[in-house]
Amino acid sequence: MPISEQLLRVLKPTGTFILNIKEKTENGERNTYVIEIILALRKQGWLWTEEFIWYKKNCYPGKWPNRFRDAWEHLLQFNKTKKFNMYQEEVMIPIGEWVNGRLKNLSETDKRRDNSKSGSGFGKNISNWLNRKKVYPTNVLHFATVCNNKNHSAAFPEELPEWFIKLFTKKYDWVLDPFLGSGTTVEVAQRMERNSIGIEIIPEYVEMAKAKLEKKFTLFDLK
Repeated sequence: MPISEQLLRVLKPTGTFILNIKEKTENGERNTYVIEIILALRKQGWLWTEEFIWYKKNCYPGKWPNRFRDAWEHLLQFNKTKKFNMYQEEVMIPIGEWVNGRLKNLSETDKRRDNSKSGSGFGKNISNWLNRKKVYPTNVLHFATVCNNKNHSAAFPEELPEWFIKLFTKKYDWVLDPFLGSGTTVEVAQRMERNSIGIEIIPEYVEMAKAKLEKKFTLFDLK
């Protein structure tokens, strides 16, 4: 919470804070700290605007007496205001094979906004997808885990920060990773021509990230 307080201070009103986290299990019970963090951040002044799920498509199987192995993690989105920068077209995906069957024979309700029968206010017009080549993704992200980085216990794939950097920033915008680890986020940000700052308190990880970045980019050591 002290760190998120400073993130709230420095983030632009149009910026976004993404928290990658998952709850652990102890003594056969899920810990509630993810729920508690969400509530605490809202009380601190953040808006909890969205939740994404990172589905680890190459997760190997496993079981415990009362559960199975997790194959996903939370990616919680927080904002300072309801009007933040979001470039949805940058993460559009090919429409997919489903279109060949689903759009062949449209019903009358498919050709107009068919409001949800549950009263949720959501509606759809399936005919909007005719002649589309790309569509917007869902909030479930399918990325493989990193299997070849043994120097850090929680390394995530480059595709993960890349997706969010594309969605929420433009070239030369600033990207901050306050838990830098092995340096993946700033490495991706630099490759995508964003300015970046990484903060890390474990000296070994700092040196690891510097060594990785120095092979590709010019570093500024701010002391």
